[in-house]
Amino acid sequence: MRVLLAPDGFGSSLTAAQVAATVRDAWASVAPDDEIVLRPLSDGGPGFLDALRSLPGALVVPVSVPSPIGRPVPAEVLVVDGAVRTAYVETAQAIGLPLVPADRRDPGRTTTVGVGSLLEAALRTGATRVVVGLGGSSTNDAGAGMLAGLGLEPAEVLAGGGGGLGVLGAGDLAGLPGLRERLRDVEILVATDVDVPLLGLTGASAGFAAQKGATPEQAQELERQLDAFARAAVAALGDAVRPDLLGGRATVTRLTQAPGAGAAGGLGFGLSLLGARLVPGAALVADLVGLDEALAGVDLVVTGEGRFDWQSLHGKVASQVATRALAAAVPTVVLAGEVSVGRRELLAAGITAAYAVGDTPEEVRAALADPVGSLRARAIRVARTWSR
Repeated sequence: MRVLLAPDGFGSSLTAAQVAATVRDAWASVAPDDEIVLRPLSDGGPGFLDALRSLPGALVVPVSVPSPIGRPVPAEVLVVDGAVRTAYVETAQAIGLPLVPADRRDPGRTTTVGVGSLLEAALRTGATRVVVGLGGSSTNDAGAGMLAGLGLEPAEVLAGGGGGLGVLGAGDLAGLPGLRERLRDVEILVATDVDVPLLGLTGASAGFAAQKGATPEQAQELERQLDAFARAAVAALGDAVRPDLLGGRATVTRLTQAPGAGAAGGLGFGLSLLGARLVPGAALVADLVGLDEALAGVDLVVTGEGRFDWQSLHGKVASQVATRALAAAVPTVVLAGEVSVGRRELLAAGITAAYAVGDTPEEVRAALADPVGSLRARAIRVARTWSR
């Protein structure tokens, strides 16, 4: 058989490259005659730059940026020269959940200021195109901190976290049109890890704030704060917002409900205020690393991620791989730390089967304690099931 391994990373336990290598070695121990092709992927979240380091001519520029709680952390800008100089940044390096100790996780206070610093570093490389990977964040401030990091006032309020944004009115954000104008000649492309809106039941606050440390009551309050901030920001932009394809000025609803606006705690929305274009991160990475070409002639594709749940069906790597594999008439198998998606949803997404590394709480704890060993054991069982 010819098997394509195209996984995402398993949270903070294993990178996509480590997952692919572990499954490759496990598969080879069972079926040494099978040909294994590796294409580690990312959806724009953690591992975004790792998936792109092999791009021709890629140059890594190290930088230091503020973390979500104000501590300096190392980050990188990946610069690629082509028809235009493109800078790739991974926002998880500045606002990722692992950067915040468990006892300090509070999405009402964590900030995206570090993303503003990352963007400034990307601009200093002379890039006229900046691709921003979103996902895995500890923040829920709709990109307000990022705007402060780029120089927008009032910085103290904008950088204070999502819990205090409701006090701002359009007049307070009068500098927003000027900031947008400063970036007019830079194409900003946002690779979002999920296709959810800023507001609503599947939005940034209701859908994701809990995993960042918010209580149900706080998630509701964050929803109100982000709604107020969005209205103030769009009103402040006024005629500076470019006409949309329907010929009218972009409205609050169109910006907040845009697929990906809720990614990374609403950072997708904040970047759209600057004229950025939101695209599915998994699709962008798949195109850049040649996933479609790799699918040609394979008999099976194995993808996966740390937790395969409802979010996985909203723009994550597994769903993107399955869609492309289905078009190529190749069955897709998901290998994940945990699986909480039913058979009907799997089939609707074009996925033939999904296997969990841990089926019980005890197995999940064991997998976290020994991620490589647990993944290898499950991959061996999958190989025995699927290899000829």
